[in-house]
Amino acid sequence: MTQRRESQRRRTGKSTTGPVTDRSLYVFTEGRRTEPDYIKHWFRKHRDRTLVTIDEFHGTPLRLVEEAIKQRQQDLRDEKHSRGSVADEYWCVFDRDEHDEFDDAVKAAEAQNIKIACSNPCIELWFMLHFRYQTAWIHRHDAQDESERLLECKKRLTHQALESLDRSFDDAKRRAQRLDSWHSGNGSPPRSNPSSSVWELVERISIR
Repeated sequence: MTQRRESQRRRTGKSTTGPVTDRSLYVFTEGRRTEPDYIKHWFRKHRDRTLVTIDEFHGTPLRLVEEAIKQRQQDLRDEKHSRGSVADEYWCVFDRDEHDEFDDAVKAAEAQNIKIACSNPCIELWFMLHFRYQTAWIHRHDAQDESERLLECKKRLTHQALESLDRSFDDAKRRAQRLDSWHSGNGSPPRSNPSSSVWELVERISIR
């Protein structure tokens, strides 16, 4: 494990005198602000039961998955030699956007037991689902504009925005699941625009 990630785990980890967590997640995010802010909100709420480490690396979906694979393999080696521990789950959070290697990233993640939380076209679509259902194809710029209008903030999520997203999580989850069923029913490929599986990561953090 690199010195950077060792220090990162010390910062994120809980005190040894605190309660034992039920689950540990190691998360890589494409974005540097929005996704980490959102995930940290849920971690703070459930830190007595779930340990969440957010890596400092950010990049394209394929690069995220490659880094997650390397981290998991390194953790397995460290655990074997009693130098560390392996997280229960490794996650990558990224957007479909217009990434050419998106399908390669998904295949690599599935092959190496890396879980993904993906939004199409972007995480702002997930935020929109907290307020209303959306079936029409939407460009990421339009989703970003609509999310900004609904949450009254931009990339840096405010306390008020996070609380609003928290309160309406169950509604957003139902809408996201309904979208998956809608795509399946009309023959659309999985993760089509619009769709999001971010709720799956939130549920793993909150142990629902």
